[in-house]
Amino acid sequence: MAKKSLIQREKKRQKLEQKYYLLRRSPKKEISKVLSLTDKREIQGKLQSLPRNSAPTRLRRRCFSTGRSRANYRDFGLSGHILREMVHTCLLPGATRSSW
Repeated sequence: MAKKSLIQREKKRQKLEQKYYLLRRSPKKEISKVLSLTDKREIQGKLQSLPRNSAPTRLRRRCFSTGRSRANYRDFGLSGHILREMVHTCLLPGATRSSW
């Protein structure tokens, strides 16, 4: 189980990302349209003035049941070892164990 403080920090980042989504999107589009370097620097300064945790790249996908941040499967929202346990106990319909 992940520390509760890490999970809360991730939730805070998700809220910030949703809050500043439109404020980040419009300068990004402007940068691609503008040709002069001085204008691009001004727009980049606006982006840098926003909180760092509002950037979508700072978000981390976590396991739904344990909060583990590594080895997550997007389709299930679970980490690898939890997914394996659930498949072995037949809790995931349609998922089969590998055998070769």
